[in-house]
Amino acid sequence: SELFVLVVRAFEDPAVPPYRNSVSPARDLAELQTELLLADLELVTTRIDRLEKQIHKPTQTAAHDKAELALQKKLQEAIESEKPISSAIETEAELEMIKSLGFLTLKPIAVAVNIGENQLEPQINTDNTASVITICAKLEYELAQLDADSKRDFMADLGITESATSKFVNGCYSALGLISFLTVVSGELRAWPIRQGTVALDAAGKVHTDIKRGFIRAETFAFDDLKELGSEKALKAAGKIRLEGKEYVVQDGDIINFR
Repeated sequence: SELFVLVVRAFEDPAVPPYRNSVSPARDLAELQTELLLADLELVTTRIDRLEKQIHKPTQTAAHDKAELALQKKLQEAIESEKPISSAIETEAELEMIKSLGFLTLKPIAVAVNIGENQLEPQINTDNTASVITICAKLEYELAQLDADSKRDFMADLGITESATSKFVNGCYSALGLISFLTVVSGELRAWPIRQGTVALDAAGKVHTDIKRGFIRAETFAFDDLKELGSEKALKAAGKIRLEGKEYVVQDGDIINFR
């Protein structure tokens, strides 16, 4: 898996008994995070024990084993300070050394807080290590029973501008460090997920290696501008279509025609 989503309850409902007889999303989240840390601590200590025995043997991997042992001890210190392993990794080389071990707190985390229908969003401290998404599962269930027109009217009456599904997907994207750019080929609109900070040349390779190889420029405009102005003709008239080079950093919602 690329991402963990931790779901905690924040709604009050006497018909649904809460965990430990009280509703406390902050407490429940802390327990879930502790479980992840303890699982990683067990793996780290096992790995340290193995490496400490191995480094005394004359093997071809001795230098690598010593380097990994030092890294594993650094990870142990982070976990014992109640910090995720991701916070202790400083270089790509360190990440490469441990990524095959399957550490849980190396992965990004999103927190889904299930709130009540008339409830303000609860404040949960995640120490900026997780993306927090608030959803009302009961309300989403009710919306799912409606046809498109009724759903739109119901959401307007409640002042809801974004569905929980959209909120959830965007929150997970954010936690993963992803954005999307769009292409239109033969009338088909398609979204391509890429890492934030990806340049146009590498984005072209996401579509096809031949496009990357033959890259000349990227004709680019924003989806929001297209939504506002209505057509490419209007975008050109407003000067909203740009020609970008290989090093252009692609933005979320860019519509790109690679030349």
